Amino acid sequence: MTSTDAAPAAIAPAPPVLAEVVRSGFTEGHHRGSLVLLAADGSVERTLGDPGAPVFPRSSNKPMQAAAILRAGLELSGERLALAAASHSGEPFHLDLVRKMLAEHGLTPDDLQTPPDLPLDPVAAETYLAAGNVRERITMNCSGKHAAMLAVCVRNGWDTASYLDPAHSLQRLVGQVVAEAAGEPVAAVGTDGCGAPLMAIGLTGLARAFRSFVLAEPGSAERRVADAMRAHPEYVAGTRRPDTWLMSEVPGTLSKMGAEAVQAVALADGRALAFKIDDGATRALGPVLARALELLGVDAPVVARIGRSPLLGGAAEVGEIRAVF
Repeated sequence: MTSTDAAPAAIAPAPPVLAEVVRSGFTEGHHRGSLVLLAADGSVERTLGDPGAPVFPRSSNKPMQAAAILRAGLELSGERLALAAASHSGEPFHLDLVRKMLAEHGLTPDDLQTPPDLPLDPVAAETYLAAGNVRERITMNCSGKHAAMLAVCVRNGWDTASYLDPAHSLQRLVGQVVAEAAGEPVAAVGTDGCGAPLMAIGLTGLARAFRSFVLAEPGSAERRVADAMRAHPEYVAGTRRPDTWLMSEVPGTLSKMGAEAVQAVALADGRALAFKIDDGATRALGPVLARALELLGVDAPVVARIGRSPLLGGAAEVGEIRAVF
């Protein structure tokens, strides 16, 4: 190497394997990622990979976005507040409530700036298409959140046309709530799949945020969001979704997945977890979530249900995706 040659750049180690893909007894693939488990007192109990590195939590940020909407003065409760924090499946009861939320504030689905989409749930999507429907803004899984964002803009006299601008008063408040809940500054701001600003934090910060919501003072914006999500989990996700199953069957649990295989959970006593599958493969979410819950001491039939991820060969089950930590 001459004096003018640059030193080779350091290569970051690959994240550890969290799940493996086993078909016919042969391991054909791996899903790597990072994970953090918090004890009830908030201390870090276990880590895999680098949970301090910033990630985009995607829809796992929605509880914080909903809390910002409450802090900005919008009165929401019950199913409406749960839907404001939702990645809904696009089932009829979801879409009916989004329409009501918009109409209550003089808005229509045309005011939404979500991209036109089909229902997130495959069964709901087949039914929707069979009825002759096409992609619409209201059908996109984030339409409940966007309806609430628009409603608080109407309530405060804020511009609705620019409600997704990172410089908008609402989005600046969202950033403050995310940073406060996570206990760390927002590392980057991007654009989520729905078009809303997206704040990057570490997985440890994400787990802390969920823990802070379940332990928040009753009546606070954070606790109101957690309570609404836990009381109406079918509005947070849908009838065929793991977040719904977990919040329905393990009392006091707050759970929210995000795109690109992000998941955050807090239990009623403050135990919490967050992880991200590095390649974004959502098929690994269930097995990794189930194993993380087991390590936190959750003993409930729903854990096995969430963790089951079979592989098919023809019409027969020939393997599985399974956690390996």
